[in-house]
Amino acid sequence: MATKKPPVKRPPVKSAPVKKPPVKSAPVKKPPVKQTTKKPVKKAAASSIVIDVSSGTKSASSMLDKAIDLIKWVDTPFKLFEVILLASVFFFGYFAWDSRTVILEAITHSSKVTNLKEVNHLIPVAASLQKDLEAVSVVVHKASLVVNTRTTMLAFGPKGRDNTLDGLISSLFNKDPGRNAAIIGMLNGEVICDKLDVTNKSSEWEAKQGATFICRGGIPPEIGDFDGYVAVGFKTEPADLNVVKTRINLASSEMSQ
Repeated sequence: MATKKPPVKRPPVKSAPVKKPPVKSAPVKKPPVKQTTKKPVKKAAASSIVIDVSSGTKSASSMLDKAIDLIKWVDTPFKLFEVILLASVFFFGYFAWDSRTVILEAITHSSKVTNLKEVNHLIPVAASLQKDLEAVSVVVHKASLVVNTRTTMLAFGPKGRDNTLDGLISSLFNKDPGRNAAIIGMLNGEVICDKLDVTNKSSEWEAKQGATFICRGGIPPEIGDFDGYVAVGFKTEPADLNVVKTRINLASSEMSQ
């Protein structure tokens, strides 16, 4: 019997790697980039504001020319006095017109009856007022809105009763704007306090007594009634003006009938 030869094992044949040719990718066409040209931004032209100052300049120039002409015209004392008198009359007329309602109402009330007491009844009230407020002066004036006059009834100084101002007659409204404003305030029922301005014999006397600050209250203190007023002078401004005003209102009520 023939013997079978064992199968001869052949070594595996290694196949050489097949090199694949490189795949050429088709070039990708990029879209052309459009260059954007920046357009210049037009700035809005600022609207020019034209202010016509010619009219204001002309008016100011005209006023200045008139003032210079007025100064040239005043070449004598008589003309100067005339200018001062006209200016005072104009100021008083404007002030009276501006406060005409209050003044007319007070005139209507005061023409009916006089509420101010006699001097012998006013003296103890004024003395008590001066003592309570530690004031250097107390002056009581009787007023007449119909004829624009003020008559001093009595005055108290640091040494007591002083007859220097008794019977002194002066104008109620005058060129002093501070006192005019105070009178209008008193017609409205207010007590007006302010620094003392020396403008007449009465305020000059008060300054000699040492007063630098003054409070005025109408007699009687009610709105619309005005038969006079009391003026209280102090060396310095009081710490509590509310107390001062209340005490003056009480005194002015006692001074009226």
